[in-house]
Amino acid sequence: MKRIVATVVFGITALYGVHAQEYKVITSVESIVPSGLGRSRIITAQEDKDYKEYTSVQTEEDNTRNKSSRSDIRVKNFEETKLLNFFNLGGIRFQNIAANDALLSSKINDMISEGWELAFVTSAVESAGGKGDANGIFITRYIFKR
Repeated sequence: MKRIVATVVFGITALYGVHAQEYKVITSVESIVPSGLGRSRIITAQEDKDYKEYTSVQTEEDNTRNKSSRSDIRVKNFEETKLLNFFNLGGIRFQNIAANDALLSSKINDMISEGWELAFVTSAVESAGGKGDANGIFITRYIFKR
């Protein structure tokens, strides 16, 4: 009887076992610079980094610094997909927004076909906004899990 119970418990555990989840971040950066002078892209890292390698611990007693440099953090293998800028010489360009939406939809659909699930989306706008400021970006992070 104990063997049967143990076998059933083991079988259920194996069938419904807890699997570690994996996350991947895809970032779109869309220029909001007038006259179409900015650069817009979808960026996908093609290599993994362990944040622990670039993290230092600082306390009153121990000031342990991480010996890695900023250049060590850089990812040199990444996928870059061109997007169109929100503005051109005539102002806001709605065709460009529609084209970007089509490319982003294609990227999301491709990720889903690879077994990823879109878990979170977060976005922000960066612009100094001062007098005569003509610079800014609209950034969106798509966080996938599987």
